[in-house]
Amino acid sequence: MEIDHHDQFAILGHPQRLAVFRMLMRRFPDALPAGEIAAATGVKPSTLSVYLSALRGAGLIRQDRVGTSLRYTADVDRASGLVEFMFADCCRGRPALCNPAPVAGRDRVMNVMFLCTGNSARSIFAEALLRDLGQGRFNAFSAGTTPARDVHLVAGELLRDKGHDTTGLHPKTVEDLMATGAPEMDFVFTVCDRAANEDCPAWPGLPVTAHWGIPDPVAATGTRAERMLAFQQAYGALKSRISAFVALPFETLDRSALQQRLDGLSHLQDTL
Repeated sequence: MEIDHHDQFAILGHPQRLAVFRMLMRRFPDALPAGEIAAATGVKPSTLSVYLSALRGAGLIRQDRVGTSLRYTADVDRASGLVEFMFADCCRGRPALCNPAPVAGRDRVMNVMFLCTGNSARSIFAEALLRDLGQGRFNAFSAGTTPARDVHLVAGELLRDKGHDTTGLHPKTVEDLMATGAPEMDFVFTVCDRAANEDCPAWPGLPVTAHWGIPDPVAATGTRAERMLAFQQAYGALKSRISAFVALPFETLDRSALQQRLDGLSHLQDTL
């Protein structure tokens, strides 16, 4: 199907359709049922059906059947085509203004943010893991959209049992790390679906972003052993992804290739 970029601009010119598309982009590569999209965006199901159809018709999202359920995901390849059209056509004569942001710095220590809702377990795990696995090549940060009062007791115990130094680890609000004078991030990873669903302001400096959704171990129920297993699995999945992240050949990847590699890491699970 040939895509008309003018149609794409028209579709995205509607605030609620744009909100649906942006949410699916933040959750990429997740494929979501319509009910979850409606709950996250506040769009009525009947209206959402019309919006999803329009976005599909414009080539901006895909629809796939998983069992008896229809799932929707952003079509990043075609969305990239829209951006390329803007650079090639709309920005002619002003290339200095239209060049995309460069790849994250290769010759300096890079800043990496892990974002979730409570900043008490998953993002804290990721911050501690990158501190140790990054071998001084990265500055690790974490924050929450609605941070908890303290690091979850089980999360802190697990990190110490794994040999991590937990000094300085504590929940922080995302606004503090977006404020004037805060470190400029090279990478921002959302590690929970709820944080990825939220329409946060754009990060200064246009960092490379990816969604690495991890089930919330704090919400686990059952026996103590079952709850502990949830924390172990969250830690293990993040360790797998961060180990692969720090091993990427950053010096050979342009921004597009780097984005594809980061999206691909979202499916790595516990290898412990």
